[in-house]
Amino acid sequence: MAYQYKVVELREKMIGGKMSGAKLEKVLNDYAAQGWQLKAITSTDVKGRVGPGGVDGLLITLERSV
Repeated sequence: MAYQYKVVELREKMIGGKMSGAKLEKVLNDYAAQGWQLKAITSTDVKGRVGPGGVDGLLITLERSV
């Protein structure tokens, strides 16, 4: 069976802040409705839109069969 993967960068706010469980749950459910299954979640620095620094965020790895 062949698989397709998607990596989503997710952050709560432009400058700092913690990821809310409700936001993460909504994102996961939205992708699940499209056939994606969660494979991994990794905490990381996600680049902001302003300046060279990053903010705390999550990398979400999803998988689905093709």
